[in-house]
Amino acid sequence: MEAILTSEELDEEEQLVRRHRKEKKELQARIQGMKNAVPKNDKKRRKQLTEDVAKLEAEMEQKHKEELEQLKLASKDSKVESVAVDISNLDFENHAPRITKAQKRRDKKAALQKEREERIAEAEIENLTGARHLESEKLAQILASRQLEIKQIQSDGHCMYRAIEDQLKAQECPLTVTALRRQTAEYMQSHAEDFLPFLTNSNTGAMYTSEEFGKYCEDVVNTAAWGGQLELRALSHILQTPIEIIQAESPSIVVGEEYSKKPLMLVYMRHAYGLGEHYNSVTRLGSTETENGS
Repeated sequence: MEAILTSEELDEEEQLVRRHRKEKKELQARIQGMKNAVPKNDKKRRKQLTEDVAKLEAEMEQKHKEELEQLKLASKDSKVESVAVDISNLDFENHAPRITKAQKRRDKKAALQKEREERIAEAEIENLTGARHLESEKLAQILASRQLEIKQIQSDGHCMYRAIEDQLKAQECPLTVTALRRQTAEYMQSHAEDFLPFLTNSNTGAMYTSEEFGKYCEDVVNTAAWGGQLELRALSHILQTPIEIIQAESPSIVVGEEYSKKPLMLVYMRHAYGLGEHYNSVTRLGSTETENGS
C-alpha cells in the first residue's frame, strides 16, 4: 500500500522538485555557454566538451537523486518520531518534550547541510591529485611569470561579469554586474547578425530563431545565465577594450584586439567547480594579502 504524504511533506517535496527544475535549467544555460565558447572546428575541445557536459549532467542527476532520497528518509524518520511521542504521551506523565515541526525542519536542514559539507570535503581530498589541482598549479606558474596572481570571484553564475567588474574598478570605472549584463544584452540585440550564427538550439541543432535569440538576451539581463565568449566579444566592443582570457590548457585568448587600451584580464578555469567552468580576476602578485589585511 502506498504511503500517504501530508500536506507539509507534499509542500517540501514540491519545493525540492521546483529547485531541481530550476537548477537543471541553469545548468543547460551554462552548458549552452560552454558550447558557444568552443569553435565547431576544434574537434579536440569539442570531444572534451562532450565529456565535460556528460559529467556535469551525471553529477547533477546524482545530486538530485540523493536529495530526494534524503527528503524521503527524513520524512519517514519524522513519522516514526511522531508515533513514538504519541505513545509516550499516553503511557507516561514525565515524557520527553515534544519536538515541534519547526525544529524537525531545522534538524532536517542541518542534516542535509552536514551531508553536503562532507561530500565537499571528500571531493577536496580527491581533488588534490586531480584535474582541478593540476590546473590551479599550472595557472599559478603562468601568472607568476607575469607578476600576477588569481583574485577569487564568487561562483554564482555571474562570475564572468563579476571578474570584469573587478578589473574595471582598477580603472576607476563604476560599471556594476547589473549594468554590464544589461549593456551586453542591448549590444547583442542591436548586432544580432554578429551573434546569431553562433547560437544553436540544443535539441534541433538549428540556428536560433529571432524569438529564441530574444529569450537568450532576456536571460542575460534577468537571470544568472553563465557568460561565455559571445558575451565577452560584446563587452569588448561596449568598453572598447581588449579582454585577455588566461587559461592553463591553451594559449591566452584576446578578444577585441582591435582596441588599443590596456586589456582587462580574466582567468578561465575549466575544472574549478563540480558544475563546470569558472572565471576569476587577476591582481598584481602579493597585492591580495595587502587588500585582505587592509
